Amino acid sequence: MAVAWLIKRFIDPTAEFIFAPRREVLPRAEAEGAIPFDVVGAELTHQEDKCGFDAVVAKYNIIDPAVLCIADIVRGADVGKWRGRFPESGGIEAIAHGFFMLNLPDHQVVELESPLYDALYRYCQALDEKQKTSSLA
Repeated sequence: MAVAWLIKRFIDPTAEFIFAPRREVLPRAEAEGAIPFDVVGAELTHQEDKCGFDAVVAKYNIIDPAVLCIADIVRGADVGKWRGRFPESGGIEAIAHGFFMLNLPDHQVVELESPLYDALYRYCQALDEKQKTSSLA
């Protein structure tokens, strides 16, 4: 859901998402003229030790420091090699798993999780501001 948040906030606020079972994503995306993400075979998915969020950041050349901070946190929740590097990642992973366990429709999960990522974005902005301030001192 982090990728959906990223797309809505930084790429296309009018984006519409079509959810489908994993094995149906690529053919359905092709039939609908949609851009698939976060599934094997899609351009915007896990590559080596990076996650789908990283792929979207790279493709759309997003350089916002707070988004790059979120990318680290999401990668730490989503990619085994990165687990444990960022303390916030465990919280994101637990929340995402908790939403999965609620068995809500995907569109509803995007709506409910988006404020979480808005808050995380502000948190990362504050970290960046603090880092800039401390490096000037």
